[in-house]
Amino acid sequence: MRAHHVPLVFVFRSRSKDDKAPAAKAPVTPSSTQTRDPQAPKGRPTPKRSEAQTQRRSVANTKMSPKEARSRQRDERRTAMERQRAALASGDERYLPARDKGPVRKYARDFVDSRFCIAEYFLPMAVIILVLSMVRVGSLQNIALLLWLFVIVAIVIDSAITGFRLKKLLAEKFPNERRKGAVAYALMRTLQMKRLRLPKPQVKRGERP
Repeated sequence: MRAHHVPLVFVFRSRSKDDKAPAAKAPVTPSSTQTRDPQAPKGRPTPKRSEAQTQRRSVANTKMSPKEARSRQRDERRTAMERQRAALASGDERYLPARDKGPVRKYARDFVDSRFCIAEYFLPMAVIILVLSMVRVGSLQNIALLLWLFVIVAIVIDSAITGFRLKKLLAEKFPNERRKGAVAYALMRTLQMKRLRLPKPQVKRGERP
């Protein structure tokens, strides 16, 4: 019988193709120990802007020395005081002290500033009475005493009327607002001359608040 001769080139070529096929089809699995590229996605939600700012502040604060932290706090307090001083002169509600903030306190200030109050002239009249009482004349000392009694009684009556009217108006205009201390706040303001009051008056005399 005659044997069939198979070319050696055909045998070796088939084996090389069969050996390479599984290697080409095998999936490449990422190693669990492979480090993440810094430019790759984080795989977690991006923090909010407020959270990021808080984190940056905390990191910045931890990096500062105690002396630098105290200096920064002093600068912040100085800036806040300057804002309050400017707000007291302009009436800006954003930077007013806590005791002056709110619509109730603003209305109380405007109510007092729009009226003529005897109490605002208490200090000038007290100086005049003191000078008269120091004069060694019996008649002038008696006048000073009577004038002193008249001023005290007039201030008490005027303050009572002002407080009663203001309390009634606040209850009508701000029924759902906190009104505690507003009347006392307004009466203390009447003891100052209008040009010296802080926050600065925003209404003229005779105008409705």
